[in-house]
Amino acid sequence: MSAALHRLPLRATTGAFILNSGIGKLSLDAESAAGLQAMAANAFPQLKDMKPEEFGKLLAVGETALGAALLLPFVPRLVAGLGLTAFSGALLWMYHKTPGLTHDGVRPTPDGVGVAKDVFMLGAGLSLLLDNRRSK
Repeated sequence: MSAALHRLPLRATTGAFILNSGIGKLSLDAESAAGLQAMAANAFPQLKDMKPEEFGKLLAVGETALGAALLLPFVPRLVAGLGLTAFSGALLWMYHKTPGLTHDGVRPTPDGVGVAKDVFMLGAGLSLLLDNRRSK
């Protein structure tokens, strides 16, 4: 089996959080999608070319799929870890590039705390990638 008991807390907590976030975005209105897109475009300018509704759906489906992958025990830890590391890395890059979220590029402002906490997801993703114990 690809899921070991010692990985359960990392996968369950991050998976449930991301799955819930993705499901919540499935019914995102155009204005909210445009706001999320504008923040994401600070870090990834190519996202400006998408329609806000398309961006919102893509984000919702991506988060839902990642959350489900983390929760499903048959998804290999490397796949789940890569997905979580890439996703949280992108969020942290957006945090770093969005004006007003940091004091100095690292320490969060009050507005940045909600995104800065995603550093914990990066740690969880890296832990899944670096875990070399074999599942039994």
